[in-house]
Amino acid sequence: MSAHAEGRRIQDPAAFGRVAVLMGGHSGEREISLRSGAAIFEALRSTGVAAIAVDVQSDFLARLPTLRCDRAFIALHGRGGEDGVIQGALELAGIPYTGSGVAACAISMDKLRTKQLWQAQGLPTPPYMVLVDEPDAQQALESLGLPLIVKPAREGSSLGMSKVSAPEEMAAAFRRAREWDDRVLAERWITGGEYTVAILGDVALPSIRLETPHAFYDFEAKYRADSTRYHCPSGLMPDREAALSD
Repeated sequence: MSAHAEGRRIQDPAAFGRVAVLMGGHSGEREISLRSGAAIFEALRSTGVAAIAVDVQSDFLARLPTLRCDRAFIALHGRGGEDGVIQGALELAGIPYTGSGVAACAISMDKLRTKQLWQAQGLPTPPYMVLVDEPDAQQALESLGLPLIVKPAREGSSLGMSKVSAPEEMAAAFRRAREWDDRVLAERWITGGEYTVAILGDVALPSIRLETPHAFYDFEAKYRADSTRYHCPSGLMPDREAALSD
């Protein structure tokens, strides 16, 4: 939960009060958000929580007082849902919510700002360039080399992302990313395992290793393909597992 939510474990479902499950929204990830929200809504209801399903539309701020909810479970994806906007609205309304706070969401949704923060903290991150126009895209080939990953700076679910393995693929990759955001990043491709770690409160949960036959963990691999595999335990050595948890 956010800083405005209680940190204690609640045993009685009725103690949660009325919980609004926020889903849908207007981002390119709307379809996935609706699926996430429906699953969360059913899970809460099955445990006795008084949950209501809310499809967040443009009139959400006007509707918020009429929902009469005690808490919000955010199942929104992408812009408007993971970028601090909905979090800020809920904080102004005094409604506790799941997930990170406004600042963390706003920074993490913007890949450029996130990389700049990591660099300021001395954390390793792949070399990159910000691409404004196609000449920049060609400059990235010379500066970063191949292969590259080209992506919108402020989208999720790998929307608009492309792996570039040959120079002639660069222009199309840049145009595809620009369809989603006017700020585009090109990063040096890093080969290796892909892992994710969920954090619940102040506790890092065990890592999960992602395995896909796709070129990378793209939108299809995340949500539509049957070939993606998730390994937990991930198979990491204890010291590597501890490093991820830290």
